[in-house]
Amino acid sequence: MSALFALRRAAPRSSTMPARLLSSTRRARDAGDAKQPPRPPRPIDDSTSALDYKNTHRHRPPPLPKMDLPRSRTAEEAVTNILYNTPPPSLQPFKKHVLNCLVQNEPGVLSRVSGILAGRGFNIDSLVVCRTEIRDLSRMCIVISGQDGVVEQARRQLEDLVPVWAVLDYTETHTISRELLLVKVSILGPEYLEDQLSGGPSHDPRHAHEEHAEFHSKLEREMALARNFESSADAAAATATTPTAAPATPAPSPLALGEALRLRHQHLQSIEALARQFGARLVDVSEHSVIVEMSGKTSRVEAFLALVKPFGIIESARTGLMAMPRTPIASAAEEEAAAEEGGPVDASLLPPG
Repeated sequence: MSALFALRRAAPRSSTMPARLLSSTRRARDAGDAKQPPRPPRPIDDSTSALDYKNTHRHRPPPLPKMDLPRSRTAEEAVTNILYNTPPPSLQPFKKHVLNCLVQNEPGVLSRVSGILAGRGFNIDSLVVCRTEIRDLSRMCIVISGQDGVVEQARRQLEDLVPVWAVLDYTETHTISRELLLVKVSILGPEYLEDQLSGGPSHDPRHAHEEHAEFHSKLEREMALARNFESSADAAAATATTPTAAPATPAPSPLALGEALRLRHQHLQSIEALARQFGARLVDVSEHSVIVEMSGKTSRVEAFLALVKPFGIIESARTGLMAMPRTPIASAAEEEAAAEEGGPVDASLLPPG
């Protein structure tokens, strides 16, 4: 009995011992934390800190407001909406537009400008690019054809490019426009134009006649040999199967040396007279051709080409259109109106005499 009583009295003491030890350990830890200073937050050194903040401070957003779902439309309603709400096609006419672009003089600007116009489906009629009096500034003169609204959209898109300073539309502006033409014209006549275009060793009319005669004689010998070979087997079959020879192009008649010289001189005088009428000039004269230089409007350039075409155009080169706006001049009525608005003139401010 005495041993059992002693065991019961010792049991409560052993059960209360861990609780006392735990409370004392907690008080010691709290006292140590109170003595330490507060720690600063971790520095934000990269963009992943925002993701860490969102993960640690995640909160659930409020629910979206409830909305009434629209009813489903029928096929008839959908077709009616498409037919009556689709904008009609534009009926504006296509006309020529002249755009003047002032761009930074750096590589890649031309490709970006032409890429935007090509992406919108514009075909560039002419494009002239050259440096201006400013070292870092270049001027582009672009001629395109399109509707006013679409061209205006393209102009604004070009102006939004970083290396583009400004884009001006000279379509409705009084401008001075010029185009340069270099054309090589034959003075032998249209009969010998094919021989000149072939690039043979000699373009003399007598040599051309000899080459044509030799070619036709060789062709005739080959045709005669083919007829004899077929007629030896069967005359009837040869008659039915022999192909007819195509009519040969008549060769130009041979010219004497004096006649060819007079012909060249007459053609040269005619071309020179046309050039004077259009303000052009001859920049090169050779034995069989001349090169004419002309500067003017596009319509005058095309008219001059149409007039020299019968002589035989061997080669031509044209620049694009270059335009510059006219400087407005005040009329007499505007000057009188400006004088009336300014009031009486002070005589003391006038020069002597």
